[in-house]
Amino acid sequence: VQLQASGGGLVQAGGSLRLSCAASGSGIRINTMGWYRQAPGKQRELVATITGRGITNYADSVKGRFTISKDNAKNTVYLQMNILKPEDTAVYYCDAVVFNQLGEPIALGGQGTLVTVSS
Repeated sequence: VQLQASGGGLVQAGGSLRLSCAASGSGIRINTMGWYRQAPGKQRELVATITGRGITNYADSVKGRFTISKDNAKNTVYLQMNILKPEDTAVYYCDAVVFNQLGEPIALGGQGTLVTVSS
């Protein structure tokens, strides 16, 4: 079972990007998934999370600009990022708790994807 994040890149301020994070593995089911980011020289911080029931939570710095969503059929979570700012530049990571075929929770961490916002 693993997570695969994608969708990062270089974008101008005011632009948009959509990140994807797919959980792969036989018989798994997503519980909670979240996006975190770490900028150079800074600590890792929460960006957004979504529970199995679709309840979302956002960092104040991204509210109104970012939207987290999920596709249960694809075991994938998305982060739509609009009105990007240079301070959004960071490596974005996805984490997840999924249930395996036995209904046991498994915590997963994905590799990061770099988002660079130019001014």
